[in-house]
Amino acid sequence: MTDPDLSAIMSERRQLINLAYRLLGSLADAEDVVQETYARWYAMSPDQQDAIASPGAWLMKVASRICLDQLGSARARRERYVGEWIPEPVPEPTEWRTGDPADRITLDESVTMAFLVVLESMTPAERVAFVLHDVFGYPFPEVAEIVGRTAAACRQLASSARRRIRSTQAAAPPAAERSGIVRDFKQAWEAKDIHALMGLLDPDATVIGDGGGLVSAELRPVEGSERIARTLVDIAGLAPGMTILERTVNGQPGLVVQHDGSTVTVMAIDVAGGRIRNIWAVRNPEKLRPWTGES
Repeated sequence: MTDPDLSAIMSERRQLINLAYRLLGSLADAEDVVQETYARWYAMSPDQQDAIASPGAWLMKVASRICLDQLGSARARRERYVGEWIPEPVPEPTEWRTGDPADRITLDESVTMAFLVVLESMTPAERVAFVLHDVFGYPFPEVAEIVGRTAAACRQLASSARRRIRSTQAAAPPAAERSGIVRDFKQAWEAKDIHALMGLLDPDATVIGDGGGLVSAELRPVEGSERIARTLVDIAGLAPGMTILERTVNGQPGLVVQHDGSTVTVMAIDVAGGRIRNIWAVRNPEKLRPWTGES
């Protein structure tokens, strides 16, 4: 293979990582999928490679099928997971502490934590059909070839997924408003002000923690503004060396908690109706590699 051809093939890597991350919600799994996709390409003879009219389309198709297989087995793995499972949070491109720059996720509405959490509730076929069509713009006949269903069936899958997204997503407030609410929340937490925290939380707010059994985390969601506020104040009291930083988490204003200079928690925050509705607190160190620089 000539160098220009190699360059063209490798230039697809970012697109493949972006696809696999949205489909699997896991950077580690996305990296494995991309590695397997390239392994299958290089397992072919030069003649077989030359016979493929669009290598980029071939790579996307193979990666999608690998993801579809992985999604089928992911549910069983999640049942064995200790506590709640949350998709891996990603920082702004300039904030990544590890990995190849080509592996950095492009941030848009399809990677907000709220969006990824809804994707988790879909069937594998729904998720793949929806992401390929609505996010990556694949026509349904091509989606059908990947999913192994008819184009009409894939259209129905994507439509069902779209309804699910619409039923759970409130209108997004302006970015400045979201940032202001997150900043006020940070300051109220630092001040251990229970009443201020409660005022910033929706009465029915939920906090979900993910420690993966490797570090301490609530095994079940914490619900209700007062209970959440008291839990946060308790945490601040138990960790005097804690520092709270405002950071972009999956393209939205969020918080990073450091203890003695090390990142220990990344919080994705969902704001609706002027208040915080959901907080996803990822503490599993295996999911914090881009934030910590640890491999």
